[in-house]
Amino acid sequence: MNLPNKITLFRVFLIPIIMVIAEIDSLQTQFIGTLTLGNFIMLIIFLIGTFSDFLDGYIARKQHIVTDFGKFADPLADKILVLALMIILLEQKTLLPGYAVTLILAREFIVTGFRILAASKKVVIAAGWLGKIKTNLQFIMVILILINGPAPLKLGVFEYIILVVVYATVLMTIISGAEYIIKNIHVFKIEEKGEE
Repeated sequence: MNLPNKITLFRVFLIPIIMVIAEIDSLQTQFIGTLTLGNFIMLIIFLIGTFSDFLDGYIARKQHIVTDFGKFADPLADKILVLALMIILLEQKTLLPGYAVTLILAREFIVTGFRILAASKKVVIAAGWLGKIKTNLQFIMVILILINGPAPLKLGVFEYIILVVVYATVLMTIISGAEYIIKNIHVFKIEEKGEE
């Protein structure tokens, strides 16, 4: 197994660690401002995970060692890492609304299903720029909400900034998902031709 794939697996390994930390009550004490010790630890792990995402892609491209496993596991690891944290933040009653998590989950399931269909037709679909913007917005949103902690009774400037990022993330998630399907709708046509 090459180095980029090992880094991807390392990112997958971070997910259960984050889940365990979220369940340790003694870590849910205030650390800095509204940031709890548990969320601080999860934030550090998440930042390590996001850096590892950049690192494995950089190494794979530089050394020309892009593999089928990497194409499959890398985006999947990113999605699970981000979605796991979103569900934890939802459970913590933060500013992240349930409908946002539902829409993001739905988009990821639809796109993943579409990729599986494309792969069955031997069609490789590259990630688009809108998808990359969506991913970066999701990373930023998770970081901001982790820092902010549970939703306060009265919203301040920082909370309104977070809400703007949440709405922008949801909007970009929907737009990038729609663009992905529209640009690659020919995958369904390939299936229809195969049946004729």
